[in-house]
Amino acid sequence: MGVKLGILGLGTVGTGTVQLLQDNAGRHPLLRDVEIYRVGVRSLDKSRMVELPDAVLTTDLAAIVNEPQVDIVVEVIGGLEPARSLILKAIENGKHVVTANKAVISRFGHEIFTAANKAGVYVMLEAAVGGGIPVIQPLKQSLSVNRIHTVTGIVNGTTNYILTRMQAEGINFDDVLADAQKLGYAEADPTADVDGLDAADKIAILASLAFGGRIKLQDVYCEGIRQVSKTDIAYAEKLGFVIKLLAIAKTVNLPSITPLPHHYPISVRVHPTLVPKAHPLASINGVHNAILVEGEPIGQVMFFGPGAGAGATASAVSSDILNLVAALQANTATPNSLLSCGHQDYCQITPLEELVTRFYTRFLTKDQPGVIGKLGTCFGKYSVSLESVVQTGFQGELAEIVVVTHDVREGDFRQALAEIRTLEAIDSIPSLLRVL
Repeated sequence: MGVKLGILGLGTVGTGTVQLLQDNAGRHPLLRDVEIYRVGVRSLDKSRMVELPDAVLTTDLAAIVNEPQVDIVVEVIGGLEPARSLILKAIENGKHVVTANKAVISRFGHEIFTAANKAGVYVMLEAAVGGGIPVIQPLKQSLSVNRIHTVTGIVNGTTNYILTRMQAEGINFDDVLADAQKLGYAEADPTADVDGLDAADKIAILASLAFGGRIKLQDVYCEGIRQVSKTDIAYAEKLGFVIKLLAIAKTVNLPSITPLPHHYPISVRVHPTLVPKAHPLASINGVHNAILVEGEPIGQVMFFGPGAGAGATASAVSSDILNLVAALQANTATPNSLLSCGHQDYCQITPLEELVTRFYTRFLTKDQPGVIGKLGTCFGKYSVSLESVVQTGFQGELAEIVVVTHDVREGDFRQALAEIRTLEAIDSIPSLLRVL
């Protein structure tokens, strides 16, 4: 029996998925059981890179999710609405769903997965994070026996491309962004990428899978790369670091008690970070993505590959379709718990001021004797231990001082900075970045 697909959207990802499904020679034999039954498009008159019978194409997306013949709905239109409503309607009608929509899942996952569990259907989302990199199913299945303690990712290709070019060519953010927009690596409105919002959606999803609980998107700390300057990239280089936009989900003060509580506190955050050059993520350049998972007993596992593109994302969408075809053909009444979502509770997110991390800070100061001593005194007062203090030179009449701390509680560090800002000798603090 053939499995009938209703595909919502025939843009880059939808087209790539149709191309893969039509060209199934040499691929997994289950793909031959898939029939592209309906495809929803904006306009019937547009020329397309794939050939489909006229009867398959429709502009009525609601008709696809309500069509009794459709077994699996593939949502690749993006955006929040009508995607959310169509997914929920498909679930209500007993259809399995494959989606590439990280924005919908990160914001409405609780609603969607609760409805799916009630209806006894699966919602698959491999393509929502990391393009073609298989990371969702490994976290749900292969790595699920591990006690995960950290997931660290470069999960946005646009920002990684911009930072890579800034580092290689010594040019400023605005110049690289303009060039990236011309080349099509950055959107006309790059806000979601350069302000870290896209990465926040993705780390919320990864954290939910790694730590077995739901994540409220508003609890994810989010800071983009607009404030990263070529000056900071040059200083990072001298200190043995590269700057990357990292998405980090990490256990906080994992207790040494047995058994562990089901939900121990975690921090979930997105921000530009100084990464030591020897770290596995330091060498991930251009538009590539990589996700480093650390846990016990596995140690470190890294997933690396193309984070976007028609072929890569179609690979992820089609792998989810394949899983669902296998599940439909098995036809068991009991849901496969490795495919469904078992989360009921929300993860406990630690406030940012409780985060313990290292910092890189650049100060512009008046050229007076004893300034470094005054900085040291203020930091010492708030238990901030300094790893290095370097007076790097002058900007006009102002001296430039770069400080790297040891691990420090963020709240203590912020208090020290607030006091330092009141010092007469301090002109400004142009840069503040965390260090991995």
